[in-house]
Amino acid sequence: MKKIFSLLFCLIVLAAGGAVASAADHGGFTSKEKSPGFSGPGPAVTSAKDAAKMRDDSRVTLRGNIVQHLGKDKYLFQDASGSIQVEIDDDKWRGQSITPNDTVELHGKIDKDRNSVEVEVDRVVKL
Repeated sequence: MKKIFSLLFCLIVLAAGGAVASAADHGGFTSKEKSPGFSGPGPAVTSAKDAAKMRDDSRVTLRGNIVQHLGKDKYLFQDASGSIQVEIDDDKWRGQSITPNDTVELHGKIDKDRNSVEVEVDRVVKL
């Protein structure tokens, strides 16, 4: 009886292994990463100069440095093209400590008023 169960177990394992190999051979998706998700290019990075010219509510990704705290939840972001004011609520920092020397990626949207342009930040990523 043990031999029959052992034989059945081996057949099941071999069949499962063949199915996985078959899926890989026929264009099935296989991943070597431990967690699922996308691996590839992300959103295009917008310069501070270009962000200042964009329409209200446009989505942007900025990469550079937060160089100054302007008070409350307002900060000055700077990259090679120039600077723009950003609004970062306390919960968006997610416990990260960031200095002017740290490169960050900010994801958010343009908030235009009559006299000002700023980026309302949804996510701060320390690079």
